[in-house]
Amino acid sequence: MKKIFITAIIASAALTSCSSDDDGGVAISENVEAPATYNFERGGNSTVSFSGQTTRILMAEEVLEAFKDFDNTTEASLQSMFAHVQGADDFSNADLNDSDKSIRSKTAASKDFFGANATEAAQIKNTFDGYISTQINEVFPNQNVLAAPGVAGQIADGSSVRYVTEKGLEMNQTFAKGLIGALMADQMLNNYLSTAVLDEADNRENNDADITETDKSYTTMEHKWDEAYGYLFGTSTNAANPLATIGEDDSFLNKYLGSVTNDPDFDGIATDIYNAFKLGRAAIVAKNYEVRDEQAAIIRQKVSEVLAIRSVYYLQNGKIAIENGAMGGAFHDLSEAYGFVYSLRFTRNNTDGMSFFSRSDVDSFINDMMNDGANGLWDITPATLDAISEAIAAEFSFTIAQAASAE
Repeated sequence: MKKIFITAIIASAALTSCSSDDDGGVAISENVEAPATYNFERGGNSTVSFSGQTTRILMAEEVLEAFKDFDNTTEASLQSMFAHVQGADDFSNADLNDSDKSIRSKTAASKDFFGANATEAAQIKNTFDGYISTQINEVFPNQNVLAAPGVAGQIADGSSVRYVTEKGLEMNQTFAKGLIGALMADQMLNNYLSTAVLDEADNRENNDADITETDKSYTTMEHKWDEAYGYLFGTSTNAANPLATIGEDDSFLNKYLGSVTNDPDFDGIATDIYNAFKLGRAAIVAKNYEVRDEQAAIIRQKVSEVLAIRSVYYLQNGKIAIENGAMGGAFHDLSEAYGFVYSLRFTRNNTDGMSFFSRSDVDSFINDMMNDGANGLWDITPATLDAISEAIAAEFSFTIAQAASAE
């Protein structure tokens, strides 16, 4: 049995399910009823657990802080945080140090996309290793140098200071937004909500017979669904009823789902995703796998849309900043855009089961961003940003204007 890692927030995430399944549920056809909140029990015990996902989100938060710690972070220490080994003194939180989880091991590690694609999975992991190396070896030494084309350093963004590479990339933003796709979305959409994972081996038979994992209150299928939920709501103040604080509970997918759902053009998208998670989990309890799969498809579509909307949002806001001569703001927005565009590789199209954007599509977008001139983002043109935005929006039903108006 794996060691259970518990902190106050993880205990809340794993044990929030304390009420009956039928509390305030809304009846749905095919004998599946969605509860009012993400609460599920068996024999008086909660069956909801996603502590591993909460752990990785908390680890990633500390990694982002270390990206900006010029005084204490080294390449070795940052890489050790990313690829944590149980017992290593990598984090300020002792429980994270004691965990056997790591971020790197679950980056580009979904069964559907990378189970038989070890080469690309390794390339993606190495890309994130490269972000770390660039931050330490290019940005850190130039902390007090004014950034210029071909020169890494600092640049003003209003009252803030941004630290960028010689090509204008703010590596902490690129790392963070890329991780939203490569970790959170990939594990959610292409792993835990995958039929291949949910129905793996004898999962269906065991779920039909209410056979739980050893010394656990949940079936394997229930747990896999909950793990997908954890990558979005794993650090929520109230993980069973998380929408009240959506956007405030982490720096990753939760944050940007909050931003999108606050835009009137996309009002309700967070509720749609939350409701699909509840109904899909209730369908597993009811042994109705058709309804389960319908809800998984809703989540895949809408989370993919969030990544695409934020890609276009930052591309367009970067364009506005360039047109206004605010290069510090432009680099900040475009570094976030770079990460979100990279995350498009991990979206999931229900029509064919593939990503909305192939590796070559994403590579082409990134190359276009960085090659309008020799100096990367210093040379990028509004025309290039519009062209990429148009290509992304064309895969979905939103317009560039709608995406650009989000918070």
